[in-house]
Amino acid sequence: MTDVPYEEWRARAAGLVPHTGHHIGGEFTGTAATPVVSPRDGKTIAHVASAGRPEVDAAVAAARRAFDTGPWPRLAPAERKAALLRWADLIERDRSTIALLISLEMGKPISESYGIELRAVINCVRWYAEAADKQLDESPRTGGSSLALVTREPVGVVAAVVPWNFPLTMAAWKIAPALASGCTAVLKPAEESPLSALHLAALAAEAGLPPGVFNVVNGPGEVAGRALGEHPDVDVLAFTGSTEVGRHFLRYAAGSNLKRVWLELGGKSPNIILPDAPDLDAAADTAAWGIFFNAGEMCTAPSRLLVHRSIASRVVDRVVARAESLRTGDPLDPSTEMGPLVSLSHHARVMSHIQAAKSDGARLRTGATADGRFIAPTVFDQVKPDMRLAREEVFGPVLAVLEFDSVDEAITLANDTDYGLAAAVWTSDLSTAHKVSRSLRAGTVWVNCYEEGDMSVPFGGVKQSGHGRDKSLHALDKYTDLKTTWIEL
Repeated sequence: MTDVPYEEWRARAAGLVPHTGHHIGGEFTGTAATPVVSPRDGKTIAHVASAGRPEVDAAVAAARRAFDTGPWPRLAPAERKAALLRWADLIERDRSTIALLISLEMGKPISESYGIELRAVINCVRWYAEAADKQLDESPRTGGSSLALVTREPVGVVAAVVPWNFPLTMAAWKIAPALASGCTAVLKPAEESPLSALHLAALAAEAGLPPGVFNVVNGPGEVAGRALGEHPDVDVLAFTGSTEVGRHFLRYAAGSNLKRVWLELGGKSPNIILPDAPDLDAAADTAAWGIFFNAGEMCTAPSRLLVHRSIASRVVDRVVARAESLRTGDPLDPSTEMGPLVSLSHHARVMSHIQAAKSDGARLRTGATADGRFIAPTVFDQVKPDMRLAREEVFGPVLAVLEFDSVDEAITLANDTDYGLAAAVWTSDLSTAHKVSRSLRAGTVWVNCYEEGDMSVPFGGVKQSGHGRDKSLHALDKYTDLKTTWIEL
């Protein structure tokens, strides 16, 4: 479907009729009144219902009933597996429609919505479906007069609050392992990107997931998100978003039922290029791709390029050339490589970071121009470690270049941040690769690559980038409890 021509995508967009209500207890409900504005042209795509506490209460109550008295937690794991596989097949069937919704609501190029995000979502749901019937309980060895059983049980009602930059990937990373474990769920998508999540809910019902197992409520974070965070019948809340909002969720949990809160937060990821990198051109090209992919609206974006002084000129020149060659434009055009930023308010925030970088004395190499909702790919060098551009998450297509003279200095610069989500190092020396990887305080370290991996490996951060892990079998730990049963024979 990625070879669909531009005009056909535009025609499909014109004829699109999205779901607009909350999805609660297996049905769409609510009055559609809040506009969803497309960053591609500033036009309203649709109006959706917006939840207050009553709607959140209804969604949580539906999930509670489905968990306490419904069939889902009591199904054999193989039956949950079959239902989730049907769901994944339906997502595959509607892949082009969902990709179109994502591109319209948050500005991601259609080639990436279809080829990257939807691929990730489908793979995630299938992966956890297959894992559902392969988790083993334990029976530790005891004395001859006793029997010990350790069983893994679903934790209950899971609330997931997710951002707009990867609206369904982040949702799938939380919802799929929760449902596979036997939990029920309430998803609150970002206000900017509810339409793709609502389509996902409709497909869950079509796949035969019982009513109340998967619910979606739209609404602002300070209302619907807070209501979920404070709700006494939510057992676990999983959140991806800013560090500031993550702190709020911890406070909500502390003030309510002490629900477990799993946080995946911001980042200021260092990308270290050493002189012995196996391919300097590939390292520079990857650095440019990484920071400008998804318009830089990515928590793992390699927003700090740390490059050895001896090769800095060559590497940065190539990054600048790649930045200037990127094709920005309508996200529905398959040739577009970088789309608009998600909203005017976010656009203004990113531009304020650019102005601050100029004021702080960083040297602008390219970009920094704005056209409507677009910002040209931007590169600053001569950035100092204490500048705001080197310390604050921009969440836009803006690269900060810092130079170093030794490996130890690179490690010090890399770790000089409140965040610890991801990092990378480029080197041909195996010992250096291991030394640097062990020394970096980050949840993921890539060597001679960036953004690589699959569902088998965990994802998450340290320090103010959060805690807990999405992806892999480790994610199941967030949505299950261990029960010990001791039997005297």
